Amino acid sequence: MNADPFETLTREYDDWFDAHAAWFESEVGALRAILPDRRGRWVEVGVGTGRFARRLGIAEGIEPSRAMAALARARGIRVLPGVAESLPLLDASVDAVFLITTLCFVQDVGRSLAEARRVLAAGGRLVTAILPRDREIGRRVTADSTDVFFRTARLLTVAELHEALARAGFRVEREAATLVDLASPEKVERAWDGSDRGSFVAVRSAVAPQEAGASTQC
Repeated sequence: MNADPFETLTREYDDWFDAHAAWFESEVGALRAILPDRRGRWVEVGVGTGRFARRLGIAEGIEPSRAMAALARARGIRVLPGVAESLPLLDASVDAVFLITTLCFVQDVGRSLAEARRVLAAGGRLVTAILPRDREIGRRVTADSTDVFFRTARLLTVAELHEALARAGFRVEREAATLVDLASPEKVERAWDGSDRGSFVAVRSAVAPQEAGASTQC
């Protein structure tokens, strides 16, 4: 059985953000462009080492990897152990749930989104971000069998994400994208409105009106 790289190569994973600082800044900018208007209890599911959470002002995280969670805690994030499909959170207890390049690693995308919906309070928002499978970085990751972190990942396309959100009872409110010009890796890119370009796409969603109050049992 292969060792889990998220437990054994945590520092190498975390160092990526320093080695690709401009890309990371671009991604943070796209996420900031669509942040929910209402502050409150924000939780990042799959918080990893806490890089995004710290930059976006997210105080809490859920993370299955003990090694990753330790680094996130060192960055000031309150972390609970858990997975996206079974969140250790009460119903309607969170104002915003973030899934930032997390859905490609979960076992069940539909269940993960249903759980996000379960824990969202009335008026809460879901923020997802993906590396679309059919765009440049997604194609590179998919083709690289030596990448120990992404070789088991199942990347989504934007269309697949939209479909999954709709099935889970969400409606898309706003989208932003970045990493359009990969020929200039040291350049911090702007956040583009919409999701029709870029290798990093962030999406803010709300519970669809016709689904509000409906059961989330699967």
